[in-house]
Amino acid sequence: MSQENFNEIAQSDLERLPLDIERVHQLADDLLPVFGQIQHNEPLGDEALNQKLVELMAILHELHPADMATLLESLPPKERVIVWKLGVPEDDGDVLLEVSDAVRETLIESMDKEELLAAVEDMDADDLADLADDLPQNVIAEALQTRDEEERAQVQAAMSYEDDQVGAVMDFELVSVRADVSCEVVLRYLRRFESLPDHTDKIFVIDENDILIGVLPIRTLLVSDPEELVDHVMATDVVRFRPTDNVEEAAQAFERYDLVTAPVIDEDKRLIGRITVDEMVDVIREESEADMLNMAGLQEEEDLFAPIWHSVRNRWVWLAVNLCTAFVASRVIGAFEGSIEKIVALAALMPIVAGIGGNSGNQTITMIVRAMAMGQLSDMQAGRLLKKEVGVALVNGVIWGTVMGAVSWLLYGNLGIGLVMVAAMTLNLLLAATVGVLIPVLMEKFGRDPALGSSVLITAVTDSGGFLIFLGLATIFLL
Repeated sequence: MSQENFNEIAQSDLERLPLDIERVHQLADDLLPVFGQIQHNEPLGDEALNQKLVELMAILHELHPADMATLLESLPPKERVIVWKLGVPEDDGDVLLEVSDAVRETLIESMDKEELLAAVEDMDADDLADLADDLPQNVIAEALQTRDEEERAQVQAAMSYEDDQVGAVMDFELVSVRADVSCEVVLRYLRRFESLPDHTDKIFVIDENDILIGVLPIRTLLVSDPEELVDHVMATDVVRFRPTDNVEEAAQAFERYDLVTAPVIDEDKRLIGRITVDEMVDVIREESEADMLNMAGLQEEEDLFAPIWHSVRNRWVWLAVNLCTAFVASRVIGAFEGSIEKIVALAALMPIVAGIGGNSGNQTITMIVRAMAMGQLSDMQAGRLLKKEVGVALVNGVIWGTVMGAVSWLLYGNLGIGLVMVAAMTLNLLLAATVGVLIPVLMEKFGRDPALGSSVLITAVTDSGGFLIFLGLATIFLL
């Protein structure tokens, strides 16, 4: 269908529908057989399909780029390509920035060179640098040729930093003034802009050498005497960053000090850019998602509808580790087959010991990983925290071990089994607490992500340890 035909129908009384992922999925699925015609703007011939095409385009053209990104991540690959092709071309760049890395890769693969160049044509330097690793090198080279020397230098500068450094997310679009001008002059200067850069809550004050000497909050500027010099009303106590600073620590500072923007300075204290709250929110979200994936043993973010073998490659390592640890646990049980044959109740009770140890260990390890991510845990504090967690485990072990010991005594009429349950649950909770602190601390000491596979490891230790403790105590005291 041609764009003219679409515009003619879209101007009718067709109702604009809210975002309904199921409806979009159904429409895209119905249009799959005629996708080739849609792609080449050929008439569909079928009026029912025409109406579905118009409805789908009407929905897509009403979406914010962030909503479009959410929609694309929720669709299988074939339907995703149709929706992507029918979206607003002018929003392609913004959508590529919003989607996950895994989905972005599939979208870029479906675009030709001209489409990619159009998508990045109006991007800011920092946004283009964000996409550079995912775009073909010839597209990056040609996109840079259309920009002036300053923008090319900015893109190259942003690309020179590691992903975990402030320089990689630095924004070059900012407003700066000198300290020796009046507030009235600043206001007149601001009126020359068609619009201020996004998230502008302060103006950066520099000297003749571009060295940052303070900031002028917009709210201060608006209520100050127009004749007052900037030097007299600016704030000099400024949270500032260097491009090599860790971006996660910067995000924590934004959260701690309620920042909207913050300046980035070089080694000579010259202002070279800024970081903004929207980038820091993305950093916090991405770090949270990465920790969650790592704790489950996933190596990287995965497209929900990725090919089977891609998902297998992403998941096999920690499944193999889990298989090995499960085999160890089975061998522990096998070593006590004679005890289990004589006291069948042991087989029914031992999963309780292992299960509560795993839950307790996961609670501990989650707290430790979170503390590390927030910068709240140092080497000096690890020992104190270990003592605290051991104390918590001891109290919980005595309380819940006593409860389960009493229940076991009542069920099987054997006081010895009840006492073994008390001891085994207490000891396994102590083991879980100890290992729950040591795993992330040691992982970080060896330069690994503390969250990586932590849930898998703690479960393996508490399962094998719980079986060994419970069956070992039962063998010693009951047989």
